[in-house]
Amino acid sequence: MEKIKKIGVFSFAKFQAFLGAIIGLICGILYSFGGLIIDVLVSNGLLSSAAMETPGLSYGTVLAFGALIVMPVIFTIAGFLLGIIEAILYNLVAKWFGGIKIDFS
Repeated sequence: MEKIKKIGVFSFAKFQAFLGAIIGLICGILYSFGGLIIDVLVSNGLLSSAAMETPGLSYGTVLAFGALIVMPVIFTIAGFLLGIIEAILYNLVAKWFGGIKIDFS
């Protein structure tokens, strides 16, 4: 068994940013289904289109495109910053507790 005694701060931050981008894309896709539901409700007359005053596009379409673009960006930035904090905290705590044991076999 090997112990991880120290983590590279920026390499872990890049890894967390990548995971954040993937999760943000998945969440953006799921959130965009909410925009689809609003569009369907407006087109079927179940929701008033007067309340949805977006020039050119319906409110649901704007939400869908916004979610697909903005959520991965936000999750990537948050993942990077949290990765830096987590790696620094791990490097400090690993000195006291000896690190994480990993079996590579």
